[in-house]
Amino acid sequence: MKKTLVTMATVTVVGLGSTFFGTTTHADTLDDLHNKQTQIENERSDIKANLSEAEGEIADILIDLEELNKEIDRVDGALKENEKMMTDTENNISDTQKEVDLLEENIVKLEEAIEKRYDILKERIVSYQKSGGNISYLEVVFGAKSFGDFISRVTAVNKIAASDTALMEKQEEDKKEVEAKQNEVIAKLDELKEMKVELEGMQATIMEQKEQNEKKKSTLKTKEKDLLALTEELQIEDSNLASLESEVKQSIATATSPAPSVAQASSNNSNSNLTTLSKKESKKASAKPVVSSGSGNISTAINAGYQYLGVPYVWAGKTPSGFDCSGFVSWAFGQAGISIPSSTSGLSGIGSQVSYSNIQPGDLVFFNTYKTNGHVGIYVGGGKFIGSQNSTGLAVADMTSGYWNDHFAGHVRRVR
Repeated sequence: MKKTLVTMATVTVVGLGSTFFGTTTHADTLDDLHNKQTQIENERSDIKANLSEAEGEIADILIDLEELNKEIDRVDGALKENEKMMTDTENNISDTQKEVDLLEENIVKLEEAIEKRYDILKERIVSYQKSGGNISYLEVVFGAKSFGDFISRVTAVNKIAASDTALMEKQEEDKKEVEAKQNEVIAKLDELKEMKVELEGMQATIMEQKEQNEKKKSTLKTKEKDLLALTEELQIEDSNLASLESEVKQSIATATSPAPSVAQASSNNSNSNLTTLSKKESKKASAKPVVSSGSGNISTAINAGYQYLGVPYVWAGKTPSGFDCSGFVSWAFGQAGISIPSSTSGLSGIGSQVSYSNIQPGDLVFFNTYKTNGHVGIYVGGGKFIGSQNSTGLAVADMTSGYWNDHFAGHVRRVR
C-alpha cells in the first residue's frame, strides 16, 4: 500500500466534484452520469481495499508490539536477576578476601611463634651453662661431677630438646594446614572474580538486546502512527466519494423518471475485522517453532529441548529445571547418548569446524557476545537455532537478522 494511492483518490474526488457540480449550468447526459457512477464505485473499491490492508497491517503491528513487550519484560527480568547475581558475587568476593587476609595473619603469627620457640630452646640450653661463662652444649653435658650427674644432664637436655622439637613440629603442621586452607580460599576467590567478569559480560549482552528491542518498538509505534493517519485519510476520502455517489445516483434517478425520487446511497461495511482476525491467526500459526530433523542420534539432540521451551536461564544450569547456554547443548546431546563438554570454551573446539554455507541441523553455532564464542546453540535449520538465552530462557531464535545475526562470526562445529 502506498501513500500515492491516497493522493490519486483525492484528485479524483476533486475532479469529479468539479465536473458534477457543473451540471447546474451544463446538464450531463445519462451516459455521463453512469460513467461517473462507475468511476466513483471503482475509486471507493480501491479505497476500501487499501483500508482493509492498512487495518490488517495495524493488527499485525499490534501483535508484534505485544510480543515485543513480552520480550522486553523478559529482558528486564534477566537484567534484574543478573544484577542480583553480580551483587551476591561481589559480596562473596569481599567475604572471601577477608578470609584470605585473616589466614595470612595466622600464618605470620605461626611463623613468629616458631621463631620464639627456637629462642626458648637456646635459652634453656644456656641455662645449664655456668653463670657468665661461654660453655657449649657439650660442655654442659660433660661438665658433670659424677656419672649420675652426667646422666641427669643428658636426660634433661634431651627432654628439653624433644619437647621443643615436638612443639615446633606441631606448629609447622599447623602452618601447612593454614597455607593449604589459604590456597583453597584463593582458588575460590579467583573463581568468583572470573564469575564476576562473565556476569558483567552477560549484563552488557542483555543491555544490548534491550536497546535493540526498544528501537524495534519505536519503529513499530511510528509505523502504527503512520498507518492510523493513512486510515483516517482513506476514511475521509471514502466519505467524500459516498456523498458524491449519492448525488450522482439522485441525478440518474431524476433523469430517468419524471417523478422525483431520491436514490439511497449504499454503504458497504468493510470486512476489516475478518481480515484482521485472519492475519492474527496467521501470525500466531507462523510463530510456532518448527522442529527440524537431523540424522540418527543428532535428530534426538536437536529435538530434545522443544518440550522445555520457556525453561528459565540458570547460571551453570545443566538440567530441564534450568539451563545456561552450554549446559543446554551438553544436556541435549547427552539425551542422544553423545558426551560433550558443558562449557563454551570446551564446545568451541570439539568435532570439526565447517563453513556456514555447509551448515546442517545439529551443528553448533557460536556467537561473540561478551567474549569470543561467548554463546552457543544448536542449529535447527531455516536460519534458526535453539538455545538458552539469558533474556528469554530456552527458546528458538533467528540468527539471520537482529542481535544474533550481528554477533555471529561464522564459527560452526559439527559433533560427529
